[in-house]
Formats: sequence, C-alpha cells, structure tokens
Amino acid sequence: MASTQFSSPRSHAQQATMAVSGKPGSVKGGCSFGRAVNFSRKHHKGGLRVRNVATRLPETQVSPETQVSPEKGGGNERKLAAWTSIRQERWEGELAVQGEIPLWLNGTYLRNGPGLWHIGDYNFRHLFDGYATLVRLHFQDGRLIAGHRQIQSEAYKAAIKNKKLCYREFSEVPKTDNFLSYVGELASLFSGASLTDNANTGVVRLGDGRVVCLTETIKGSIIIDPDTLETIGKFEYSDTLGGLIHSAHPIVTESEFWTLLPDLVKPGYIVVRMEPGSNERKVIGRVNCRGGPAPGWVHSFPVTEHYVVVPEMSLRYCAQNLLRAEPTPLYKFEWHPLSKAFMHVMCKASGKIVASVEVPLYVTFHFINAYEEKDEDGRVTGIVADCCEHNADTTILDKLRLQNLRSFSGEDVLPDARVGRFTIPLDGSPYGKLEAALNPDEHGRGMDMCSINPAYLGKTYRYAYACGAQRPCNFPNTLTKIDLVEKKAKNWFDEGAVPSEPLFVARPGATEEDDGYALLLDGRTFEEIARGKFPYGLPYGLHGCWVPKK
Repeated sequence: MASTQFSSPRSHAQQATMAVSGKPGSVKGGCSFGRAVNFSRKHHKGGLRVRNVATRLPETQVSPETQVSPEKGGGNERKLAAWTSIRQERWEGELAVQGEIPLWLNGTYLRNGPGLWHIGDYNFRHLFDGYATLVRLHFQDGRLIAGHRQIQSEAYKAAIKNKKLCYREFSEVPKTDNFLSYVGELASLFSGASLTDNANTGVVRLGDGRVVCLTETIKGSIIIDPDTLETIGKFEYSDTLGGLIHSAHPIVTESEFWTLLPDLVKPGYIVVRMEPGSNERKVIGRVNCRGGPAPGWVHSFPVTEHYVVVPEMSLRYCAQNLLRAEPTPLYKFEWHPLSKAFMHVMCKASGKIVASVEVPLYVTFHFINAYEEKDEDGRVTGIVADCCEHNADTTILDKLRLQNLRSFSGEDVLPDARVGRFTIPLDGSPYGKLEAALNPDEHGRGMDMCSINPAYLGKTYRYAYACGAQRPCNFPNTLTKIDLVEKKAKNWFDEGAVPSEPLFVARPGATEEDDGYALLLDGRTFEEIARGKFPYGLPYGLHGCWVPKK
C-alpha cells in the first residue's frame, strides 16, 4: 500500500499501502519528503541509471508564503511542508531506504495533486487551486528512485509566462482591468475557454497503458510519461458529446473506462463508457435529477459488476456562484437540503435505471466501493455502496482554505466523518438507507481518501485503506485500515505527518484480500516496514495510481 505523508520540517511516504506524507524528509511504508537540495551527480548501480537533477522555478516563483501565519508555538520553520509551494519545477534521484523494500515490489507509484499555490507575490486561497505537481516513486529490486515534476498545463504555462492567474481555478478568477474585460471573461466562461486545464486531482493508467492526469474540467485531461513525468499533451476525446465538466474520478480497469458527465442545462447525468485504446466516449444512458435547480456535485461515483451507481447530492452546482468574482463558502456549489438526496442505479448493459431511491442527506467527495447483494437463488436484490461521508456537513469545503490549513492552533476543528454505507433496494422501494458502516471512533471520526485492493472493485469486499484522524487536528493525519466485517480499524500515526491517499499493491500470487502493501505498511499488520528519505519537502498530494513493471 502506498501513501505519501507530509509534516513539520520533514516529509514522508508509505508503501505496501503507499502514502506520501507532509514531513520534510522521509518515505515510510510509503514516502516522506523534506528540505530542497539540488544534485547534479549521475551514477549507475546494478545497471539502473539514476539521475539526480533539479530544475528551479523562475525567480518570480520564490514563495511569499512566509507571510502566512505560522503554526502556534513555532516560527515559519514549523510550517508543514504539506501546505507549502514546491520550490523547484522538477527533481529526480535515488532515496536512501530505512528498512527493507520487498523484492517483488517492482513498478511505479504516481501521485498527483496541487503543489504550487502562488504566482509572484499572489497567494491562492484554496487547497484545490494549486498547479499540479506529479510525484513518482519507482521501485526496482529493493531500491527506490523518486522524483517530481510540474504538469505543463496551459494554465500553468500561462501563469509562469504572464506572472499572473490566466484561467479560472477552483476558487480563483483572473483579475480583469475593466468592465468590458469582465464581460469578455464571462463569455469565455460559458464557452469553456477560461476554465482551467490544471490537471491537479488524479492520475489513472488506462487499459492500453496510457497514463492520464485529470481534474473536473474535461479540457484538464493530460497525458504524461510515467517514466519521465514529461507532459505529452492533451487527451482529446474523439466523440461529439462536448460538455465542460466530468467526474474527476472515472472508474478505470484493464477492460473499461466509465465516467459521468453532469448536464447543467437539463439537470442530470450522462453515463458514458470508453473502450481501451479508444478516445471515444459512448453514451450508455442518462439519469435525470429528481430534485434541485441543478445536478448535485459528482466528484466520484461507484460501480458494481453489473451496475453504475449515480449519486445525486443536495450540494448542487450553482451557476450564480460560478459567475462570482469572489468565492462563497461553498465556492461553485450551493446547499439545497429541501431538494433532498437520491441514489440512482443504472444497468451497465442496457442503460436502464433499475432503482432511484431517496436517501438521507449526505456530503461526500469520495466513494470507496460498491457491490451487489443476492438472494439464495443468486438474484440481485440490492446494492451496497460505501463512501467517505461528512455527516451532511458542507463546511468541510471551506476548512480546506490554505489559511485554515496553515494556521492550526491545536484546536480540534476537523469536521466529523464516517464510512457511510448506502443500502439501495432493487424491489421498487422509494427509499434507501444511509448509516455508518462502523463506529466512527474507530478511525478518530476522520475519514477520506479511501482505496481498496483493486481486484475487489465492484465486488463484496472486507478491507478499505484511508486517512483517518488522531485528534485534535485540522486535517486527516493517520493511515487507517478498515475491517468492514469485524467493524474495526487499525491506525498508523506519525506525529507531525499528513499522509496522502494510501494505495494498495497486492503481492504476486496473493489469495487474501489484504495480502500486499500499502506503501510501505504491511497490508495485513499495518506495521511500517520501510521508509525512504527525500532531500526536500513535498506539498500534499491527492490521488495516485500504480503502474506495474513493463
């Protein structure tokens, strides 16, 4: 399992469950990162060519973030690397490893996320605004080669060239000189021209081997080289579906690619599928919204073996908020509790809706998994769908402002979250259930950034890997293994670290669901087995993928 964690003057990452953290300096059972150091040497070991290179950002990119209030009780030296802009555009080198990396763990862990939160002396507001930084951890024969590189989106290149924001980010809008410029900017918004292509959210490996970085704008789909992290170019869809946004988290396997296209004009969702090796999305069906003036935000969604589950939250897209020059606490969304919340189920083969049920209000960024429940005769009677659910509390969005993340004073301000379990009957019932899959105290009432053993996607499963909480905190700060059968959790915590999403890598030949690594924590015992040290601090990352050895 892999995860990357970040902390006070050092940073980390985890394997087996891979996680990259926010402490400057090491990679644990995953990885962690620290202070910036430039290397120019090249050396060879065991036939593997290792480059230590660093390319600094232009002089205008020296971070002004030292002006931000530091953590209580310390100066700027105590500010987490997790929320600090990267100081160089790229770096690559071999990491010293404490512990032992399993020799069978051969491949590359890629992790994407925002990493540059300022242009010149202008600081961005929100975690999701930052320009994308791609991190690479390459495992080969017990050794660990690491690096990072900025994704060369048009938004990033324009900002560097013009020394100002040029495209609309999550909470940021380019400043206009006069009213006519403002009108022109609005026209560009409706056409999609001013929307960002800053692919800072996820990274997926398609069935044909191409690696694509993604965000919620369709134009923000960018192909990268997993070996060099070089930006190859746009992922251009060859169909005529158009649209401006899609789910930031498609469902991707060796044989299929599913995603949802929210329809902001006629509120609903278009469900599409794409074959490996193709750039053409094919419409499978459509779900019309049952409530609200607009579709609910659909950052992610789950599937089962035979069905696509389409969530309809009461946190809905808001055209008025999109037009604002300054953000509201809910940014481009609006909370409509009276519009209710729903879960829809579509048959993958026919595109027909087989269930549409009202459920209790919920707020989620990330679904974990879903599976089918069957009776004694093997007939599907219902769907179970799990997510990281924030108790229908929309304040989590504003808690992710950079000012809030950088100014933790020791108070417990992270909103509660749980593993929310939806039960959706397929017998025509109008209502579904939503309840906690286990006691939230098992994981500190913090829950997000979940992953599973990918072999269990859409199937009955037992284990999930996530980021939980050791309170008091203002952000999830543990790695957590959740046992959904025993309803227990194992938690890994490192003082000052901010782990990113754990990623499970199964051991070759494994027959047990949790037999593998989550970077580098043992998938079964959840104990740390290895740690690598970065020579500089890396900012927090969002989502990753595993690229097997060729």
